[in-house]
Amino acid sequence: MKDKKLIITEWIFEIVLIIILSLMYYLNQPLNTSKVLHIPKGSINEIITQLREENYNVCKLDSLLLRLLGSPQSGWIDIAQTKITKGDFLYKLISAKAALQDITLIPGETTYIFLNQLANDLNLDREKLQQQYNLLSSQEEGALVPNTYKMPLGITEEELMKLLLESSSTQMKEFSIKLFGSYNEKKWFRYVAIASVIQKESANVEEMPLVSSVIYNRINKGMKLQMDGTLNYGKFSHTKVTSARIKEDDSLFNTYKNADVPSIPVCNVSFDAIKAAVFPAKTNYLYFMKSKSGTHDFTCNYSTHLGNIQRATK
Repeated sequence: MKDKKLIITEWIFEIVLIIILSLMYYLNQPLNTSKVLHIPKGSINEIITQLREENYNVCKLDSLLLRLLGSPQSGWIDIAQTKITKGDFLYKLISAKAALQDITLIPGETTYIFLNQLANDLNLDREKLQQQYNLLSSQEEGALVPNTYKMPLGITEEELMKLLLESSSTQMKEFSIKLFGSYNEKKWFRYVAIASVIQKESANVEEMPLVSSVIYNRINKGMKLQMDGTLNYGKFSHTKVTSARIKEDDSLFNTYKNADVPSIPVCNVSFDAIKAAVFPAKTNYLYFMKSKSGTHDFTCNYSTHLGNIQRATK
């Protein structure tokens, strides 16, 4: 008859073996993931909860395993593959880092051109980027805040547009609250539309309130804006505006044919331009013309404006 201690030892060994085999089986279960994953700051339980909300097959046992392995990193991590074992996935959460690339949206650039840039720099599908932008944004143009963004390589078109639009929306709401004490989308994007013309026409930040004053002064007098910059919309962002183009373009952006500021912003704008749209300089200026120095000469009357044109074109 076996010794009692030996029986207990064998029994413990069998239990431990079953646990180890079960754990190995569990950790080798397949799991689907995106190649790049964003991990928020927070406790392990909070991270697991978010992953479950994003339809990842994780549970409380994974929280316990992560505590044994180490603390998950926050930020973007590079999973590198879409099909992975549970064990490798948990290890990636504590060890992987994502390669980040700076992507800069310059003030005055159109979304059309920026999406071309994103597709090229991040090796993404241009059509899918446009589809996601249309799906996620309530605005045809001007919904993105010019800035330098750190984008993880391997991010999908949907993840990228969601990230950019959410970040931009947050920045806009915060700035609106600073200016007005609240955020009203319709009111805000009216100012964005005005700011987009200011952005396209101004030679520098210092000129913005002056250009803004010309816009308001011309509108108040019932004059068309007649500003070339409004025709640098969409794919025409960097196209020289000619007299032929002015005659042929029947879009709402042609301020030689249409009164007031275009109802859709011409481009994405800086907060300096928005501030100028809200707080124009107090002037009587109705005209401005780019000088040879690259800045603009502003004037109240047409005869002086004609003289400025002649000097600039000599």
